[in-house]
Amino acid sequence: MVVLLSGIVGFERETKNRPAGLRTHILVGLGSCLLMLLSLYGFEDYISRNNDGIIKMDPARIPSYVISGIGFLGAGTIMVHGGVSVRGLTTAASVWMTAALGLVIGAGMFFEGILTTAIVLFTLHGINVLESKDESIVLTVVTEKQDGILSEMKSILREHDIEIVKIDMEEYKPANNIKRVKYNFLVNLKKTDQNPEVIEKIQNLPYVHKTSMV
Repeated sequence: MVVLLSGIVGFERETKNRPAGLRTHILVGLGSCLLMLLSLYGFEDYISRNNDGIIKMDPARIPSYVISGIGFLGAGTIMVHGGVSVRGLTTAASVWMTAALGLVIGAGMFFEGILTTAIVLFTLHGINVLESKDESIVLTVVTEKQDGILSEMKSILREHDIEIVKIDMEEYKPANNIKRVKYNFLVNLKKTDQNPEVIEKIQNLPYVHKTSMV
């Protein structure tokens, strides 16, 4: 059961090419389920041999460590692009939710697990229609140090009705140690836009050496 439910959530992330996909979610869910079973039933022999009524077990002890510890795995899916954009928060949250699914399935709460899976899938997939039609991306451009080139790039973006949210600039030193400048533009694009034309125009500007969109 936990493999199926965790796999459903992971498959949805896999189709979106997210860092944590099908296998990651299944492993997290299965591991959480195993720890829940350990917490509930792993010490029965020990308790039966010491049935003097003094020993008290806390089944929530191991799951509590799972919930806190899974944050480190979720943090590994979060990436910062150019210092201006953060991605992977939704995937990190879905990994954490998969851990919770493993715990409730391990505790025998099958109805709650199925219901939660349905809600998670609706949140990850179905709720997209309610979100903004704009998509935030990071446009990275490496150029030589020249006056006016930033203004030209901004003009090209505005010509294509691309909203510039933030611009971050830093020195860029490639292998040949020639000083260049790397611009990171956090921009909002319409999901129907054709990005290659914008990249081509910026790439063709004098002194531009490299462009990329993430």
